[in-house]
Amino acid sequence: MFLEQGIKPENKFWKYLLGSLLIFVASFVGQIPLSAVVLFETFFNKKPYPKNDEILMKMFEPNLTLFLIMISFVFALTGVYYVVTKLHNQSFLSVTTSRKKIDVKRILFSFLLWAGVSILSFLYVYFKSPENFIWNFKLIPFLILVLIGTILIPIQTSTEEYVFRGYLMQGFANLAKNKWFPLLMTSLIFGSMHWFNPEVTKMGNIIMIYYIGTGLFLGIITLMDEGIELALGFHAANNLVGALLITSDWSVFQTHSLFIDKSEPSAGFDVILPVVIIYPILLFIFSKKYNWNNWKAKLTGDINIVEGPKLI
Repeated sequence: MFLEQGIKPENKFWKYLLGSLLIFVASFVGQIPLSAVVLFETFFNKKPYPKNDEILMKMFEPNLTLFLIMISFVFALTGVYYVVTKLHNQSFLSVTTSRKKIDVKRILFSFLLWAGVSILSFLYVYFKSPENFIWNFKLIPFLILVLIGTILIPIQTSTEEYVFRGYLMQGFANLAKNKWFPLLMTSLIFGSMHWFNPEVTKMGNIIMIYYIGTGLFLGIITLMDEGIELALGFHAANNLVGALLITSDWSVFQTHSLFIDKSEPSAGFDVILPVVIIYPILLFIFSKKYNWNNWKAKLTGDINIVEGPKLI
């Protein structure tokens, strides 16, 4: 069982706090290239120092900005690997899946399913209000975006899944010895990490329902499927398709996407729609394909630790 793979007497919760700190330090080290370029532009090219993330995102050419930001996740993922294998003496597979090996077909199915839904959703919005969008295709910048995006964005999304649905979910399971607490805590923390995104400023706190709800959805499919493969595919599709398909002046990523959204952002039912309608439909599809059962036990049940025979 997935959570049980991290339940060990030596895996005290303080180790997860230390491990989280080490992962944060690794991510911070990965931000040095971005900081160095910012300082170079500030001191040598006399550009004003960016006072916030919105200014920073527009300081450089979009592909360069995306590359520099994504590099930190390479370091962070390396940090996750080191923490899991060295600090906790676990295999990296143990925070990925309960299966004997990673199920790539699960990752691809989830990726293609959500990529298809995302593209169809965009086409519906586009044909409903085409005046809100500008065709932004530029061949060379877009090809560079595709190259950077297909390599680094899955690393970014995988890092977040390994941290939240893998490492921390097992950590909170060690603390609480049940399944509902890890599910709830990782969803709340995941959503809270998006608090400072420019989308929150533009659309209001209601969008946090989407972020926390997405974290809850990813946690549910992880627990029901006994691994993070489906979450890996979904998250990669969500961010990669978004980066390639559409950007806006107020979104967290500024990219050479195919379209620019010029509409004024607003939060209404469209923000809640994925959480209350689309995600449940996806859960139904996954449950039928992978024969999920025992929902209550897998999502809220206690974790039973089976102890080996004691020496006498």
